[in-house]
Amino acid sequence: MELSVSQQVFAWGFGMAAVMGAVVNRTNFCTMGAVSDWVNMNDTGRFRSWVFAMAVAIVGVLLLQATGRVAVDLAVNGNEAFPPYRTPMFAWPRYVLGGLLFGIGMTLGSGCGNKTLIRIGGGNLKSLLVLATMAVGAYLMMYTNFMGTLFLPWMKPLFIDLSAHGIDSQGLGQLLASLSGGDLAMVRYVVGGLVALGLLVWAFRSPDFRGRADLVLGGGVVGLAVVGAWDVTAGPLGQSWLEEAEFMDQPPLHVAAQSYTFVSPTGDLLNWLHSGLAGHLISFGMVAAAGVIVGSFLYALLSRSFRIEWFASFGDFLRHLAGGFLMGIGGVLGMGCTIGQGVTGVSTLALGSFLTFASIALGAALTMKVELYRLVYEGEAGFLSALVTGMADLHLLPSGMRRFDPVS
Repeated sequence: MELSVSQQVFAWGFGMAAVMGAVVNRTNFCTMGAVSDWVNMNDTGRFRSWVFAMAVAIVGVLLLQATGRVAVDLAVNGNEAFPPYRTPMFAWPRYVLGGLLFGIGMTLGSGCGNKTLIRIGGGNLKSLLVLATMAVGAYLMMYTNFMGTLFLPWMKPLFIDLSAHGIDSQGLGQLLASLSGGDLAMVRYVVGGLVALGLLVWAFRSPDFRGRADLVLGGGVVGLAVVGAWDVTAGPLGQSWLEEAEFMDQPPLHVAAQSYTFVSPTGDLLNWLHSGLAGHLISFGMVAAAGVIVGSFLYALLSRSFRIEWFASFGDFLRHLAGGFLMGIGGVLGMGCTIGQGVTGVSTLALGSFLTFASIALGAALTMKVELYRLVYEGEAGFLSALVTGMADLHLLPSGMRRFDPVS
């Protein structure tokens, strides 16, 4: 039986996500672990793997644009892209606060949205709770007035509308072309190439990364999967998908150019369950998330690494409960997660994606520092004193402000 265009898009999205899930499980590609390794052990290997994924994704998207497979103005218009990474509305408070909340949440929840799906596939029942609470947070932000009541009233006045200055995109190429007066097409490719080259050089200059094949494989596959999803949803098949949706009474949810992201699909999942499993409310992101779980599960079975895990204590339960909820809130607020903004968004060279990426890493690093000092200096370190000391460790405050001796 011939598949419809929507079914083909979903099948490709599921298949590539399954491969990514298996490889990520195999290589232990983990952004929370990447920050932890760097902060706690000064091992940058997994962080460089994350950066390598960004570089691969940037190069891949540039090639898709240069060959005409996808539009050069990818992810600008909210009617044609989900989310519109390159929108001219530079919503920097969303990127910063959303990233910080997500970084805190992924630390408390023992992994980001993608890692949560990987852990579920590997038998970790704790991650089912994280997924559930992440879905609640994302649902509140996407399908209720929660974001409009709690965040947007004070954030919107701070947004920077670049279109008011004659700039129709927050892509780095567009921004620099507007400032320099250079040819937009040339500047876009030069900037993209230089950013990708810089990321590749930084990743491979360290033996922490280049000497570990698993890290190269993990980052490479994640980056290629993101490029593949862009090609499926924004290339020729994606254009057919958009055209088909225009003639459907009930098109699938979020028919638009997009790639992998793993927070908003959890909100879509809860909305789908609430609707009574309405078929038209299934999204590309939901199918992709299922693919990651299945790929991770199959690898866990084949490698005999499938293990049922449960909470060590009630405190551990509460920690994961809070972590999932904060990831749901922060991921939607920041318009993406470690994959959704940190790789997919960065692949479009959107300035906001780089800001969200930095905010996620900072939120995770500060949370780890606070937890470390409160553990080592139990009874002495309150939250504020641990935070100040952690910020001093990260060179965000003068070392003279630290309240406790450094912990190595």
